[in-house]
Order: sequence, then C-alpha cells, then structure tokens
Amino acid sequence: MVGCGDKEPKSSAKKSEPKREHYVKFSDVTVESGLGDFIHENGAFGAKLFPEPMGGGGGFIDYDNDGWQDILLVRGGTWPGRNDGMVPVLALYRNNGDGTFTDKTDESGLKGFSTYGLGIAVTDYDNDGDEDFLLTTLFENMLFRNENSRFIEIGRKAGIANGARLSTSALFFDADKDGWLDLYIGNYIRWSPETDIWCSFQGDKGYCTPNIYEGVPGRFYKNNGDGTFSDLTQEAGFLPAPGKTLGAVELDYNKDGWSDIAVANDLEHNLLYVNNGDGSFTEKGLEAGIAVDETGGARAGMGIDAGPVDANNEVSIFVGNFQDEMVGVFRHMGNGFFMDRAAVSNIGRPSLQILTFGLFLFDVDFDSDLDLLAVNGHIQIEIEQRQDSFQFRQLPHLYLNRGSGTFDLISPSVSSTLGKPIVGRGAAYADYDQDGDLDVLVTENAGPAHLWRNELIQPGSTSSVNYLRFKLISTKGNRDAIGTEVGIKTGGKWHYRRVKAGSSYLSQSEKTITFGMSDSSVADSVIINWSNNEQQILLDLPANNELLIVQGQKFVQKPVARKNDL
Repeated sequence: MVGCGDKEPKSSAKKSEPKREHYVKFSDVTVESGLGDFIHENGAFGAKLFPEPMGGGGGFIDYDNDGWQDILLVRGGTWPGRNDGMVPVLALYRNNGDGTFTDKTDESGLKGFSTYGLGIAVTDYDNDGDEDFLLTTLFENMLFRNENSRFIEIGRKAGIANGARLSTSALFFDADKDGWLDLYIGNYIRWSPETDIWCSFQGDKGYCTPNIYEGVPGRFYKNNGDGTFSDLTQEAGFLPAPGKTLGAVELDYNKDGWSDIAVANDLEHNLLYVNNGDGSFTEKGLEAGIAVDETGGARAGMGIDAGPVDANNEVSIFVGNFQDEMVGVFRHMGNGFFMDRAAVSNIGRPSLQILTFGLFLFDVDFDSDLDLLAVNGHIQIEIEQRQDSFQFRQLPHLYLNRGSGTFDLISPSVSSTLGKPIVGRGAAYADYDQDGDLDVLVTENAGPAHLWRNELIQPGSTSSVNYLRFKLISTKGNRDAIGTEVGIKTGGKWHYRRVKAGSSYLSQSEKTITFGMSDSSVADSVIINWSNNEQQILLDLPANNELLIVQGQKFVQKPVARKNDL
C-alpha cells in the first residue's frame, strides 16, 4: 500500500542494458580450504521434532585480530537421552592467510560446550578491540567474550541467559547512541520435546508449521557498559509482539540518524521498530506496509536484509518466504511507506518455486549496485512425493540488479556451485582471501557447509571491474561503527552502504563495507556519517584498495593479497 501521490521510482538505467553475467562465477573450495569435515547435526532420529528442520547458522569472525576473516559454524545438537553432550555445538576455523583454514575449536576454548545451537551474532560488544559473539539456542542463549583469542562464556553473568527460549536470529546495535552495542534477540515459539505436537503429513508424522504453537516475543537488552546487559524489552517498546521471529536487520529507513529494526516473522506479521530518538521504539510494520502481503495475510518470513537497490537510494527490505510465496521486496517511498515491489522487481515469480531461508544483498559483480543471493531448501523431505513441482533440495538463487531495482535471475550450469541443489539455511559473505571480491559461506541442514570463492578478480586479470573497501573503527561510538553509513560518488552518482549487524538467517557477514565501482578508477568523493553523527569527507580515493579508517585519524591503506600470492 502506498500513500496518495506515490509513484514508482524512476531510473536512469536502460532497461535493455545487459548484465555482465559472464563475470559471475564461484568455485566451491570447501574441501581444499579445510572445511570438508564439517557436518551439521539436527538430532533427527525419526520423531520429527519441531526444531529439526531449522538448521544452523554460521559466518565470519576475526577472532585472533590478524586481519583475516575466520569462520564460525554452528554444529546444531542432539536430543537429551540420545548421545547427549557428545556433539560440540560450535566449530571455529582459523584463516591461515593462504586460502586454507585450520580447526581451532579446542584451542579457542569452544570445544567443551554442548547445547542445541542455532544462530550467531558477532561484534565487539565490550569495545575492547576484539570480536565476541552470541550463540542463540533452544535453551539458554550464550555470550562468548574474547580474551586474547580464547573465549569465555558469560551469558548468565552478562544477563542475557534469563530463561530457556527457542531463540533464532539476533543482532547488536546501538539503540540510544551511548557508544555501547545493545542486543535484540529474536524468539520463535514456546516448545520443548515434551510439548511437541503430532502433525500429520501424508498420513505419517511430519514437521508442524509454527501456527500450531504459541509465539514467544523477542527480547531487547540494553548494554550497561560494564560487560552486563539489562532486559528492557517492555520499557523500550518491544512488547507486545507476536514472536515466531526468524530474521532481523538494522537499518535507518527514515534517515533520521537513529537505528531502526525490521523483523521477519513466520506466519505472523512482520515488524518495523522505529527508533523514537531516545533508544525507545514504536512498532509501525502494518502502517508502513511491510507487515503482510497484498491480500493482508502473514507470510512465512525467514531471512531478511535491507539496502538501497536503485538510483534514488531509498532502502528496500527483502524477506525470504515459503514456497508459493514471493520473496518480499518492500521499497521505501520516502514518506514512511513501503511499496511491495516483489512482482515488478522480477524476483517475485521465480521465487514462488523455492523456500528461502538465508538471503543477503551484496555487489557480487562490482557494477556498483546491490545484488541478491537467496539460499533455499525445503523442510519436508517427503514433499517430492506429494508435488512434483517442489524439491527438498533446492538451487540457490542469485539475482543480478540491473541498476534500477529490477533483477535478472542467473541460470547456472549444472556443474557450477549455483547449479547444485542443497538444503540451504544460513548464508553470509566476506572477502576471506583478501583479493577484493566477496566470497560466500552457506550452511545446510543436517549437511555440510559450503565455501564459495568468488572468481570475479582473477590472477593477472586486466579487467576494468574496480572496487573500494572500508574497514571502520569508531573512537566516539561503538568500536565496530555499527550504524555508520558510507557513501561514495563515482561517475556522477552516489552509492551508499551501511555497517550493520544481523540480516540473513542465523548468520553473520563481515562488517567491512565493499563498493563495486565498475570501470571507475577513482572515487571522487567519500562521505562517512559516523554513528555518533560526526561526518568525515575524503576526496579522490583510488580504486582497488581496502582502507582502514579510524574515526578522527588519517586512513591507512591495507595491502590486498591477490589470489596468485596465496
């Protein structure tokens, strides 16, 4: 729904302009990189317990502060009485800087923890210079503080483990601009093995849909600045809420400089928490137009991300949904309302045949606009017996942006990484090999993880596809600079990216900002709007560099490792 006078966004891009699809290629380097031994465990033994199809997340963390992105994966868990305590919930792989990883789960202090794990959120929550992380679980959530590359679990001590809930995606953000990252944890349903409901699927027990269960609202924890958090869910405006949350993303859709949150819910209306400018929130999902579909019905929201995808630089929110439901594409019209552009974006129709969990926006081909990757897979393996049109294992979908907020779905070859069906769940991106382009990590339910190396930049390549990367460190706000926005001007056009936590599904992407610059060799202007409202302007920055920018200091250019150096 749009207000009176709202119009479709105009675009200067020619509709007939072809995308450079031949530039987009991934190589599956899972085995050669050292991740081939990882298998997610969902505990399934035939009882079809509700959480088993949810899968586990994963993502990127520089746990040893050496500048290389390491990989953290959630193994899942088993059920009490069935190999209880024998499956370590986490796996940490150190980036060796040569394209390979080494398992450091034991050395980092993570091997001794067993629970039923789901998602991760990574950040420097205590502003001490290293990356910590949160683990959401079926039971009490866990917070791991980094102490010299070894983790100490402090969830109860920190005040975020108050009660057993089925928690899913979480994000850190600075709600009140006090320089300390607060925490939002999405919760799903009220469930335990003892209260599992028998649901029929083709005459046998199948996995229930969440409408059978009572939803549990998410929780908001204020960072006290002393290593602890206070549960201010009610006081900050996060109640009432329907629960059944699977994804959450930080954004500033109204451009007032304060962090808002969009929440994807499963068979409940989506939420938009608008910051009141004091760290409290008002929920406006329904009136903003993102809560339900065009018929007024709630969809099965899962993964979520947000960013500008057209020349007008208004934010769009993307939500992964169930089969027969389009991926949600809600474009802000600049007046507090979002237009549902799933159909006109060309994402809607192709997404009807898939069940999307993880999704995220990134510039995969460096043509300056944000593309969309959706990771898919069904929850009922018997679906193929009932309907020939749906598969249990499904192809990932990569949608290339034409520059106008309309997209083309890549048709991959069978031999490519995108041409192999998986039971996809989590998805995250990072430049793990430091060659400039963005690589992808994907998790499967009860299956392996996949590391896909982006082959956009080739050894010895003379390609004119350029980029700039920005690693930001704030000295007057939260150290990770979450909530900071960077804009660059190339070819007379401005493009914006945001340092944000959360998004996708149960997973964590790197926080370094990457801009594709197409054939532009210089960024004419760069503007950094720091999270504490300070502004920094840089001029004439040469392409193909990663810049370390510490607030208030001269930036440092970081050498980029080319693939032929690895």
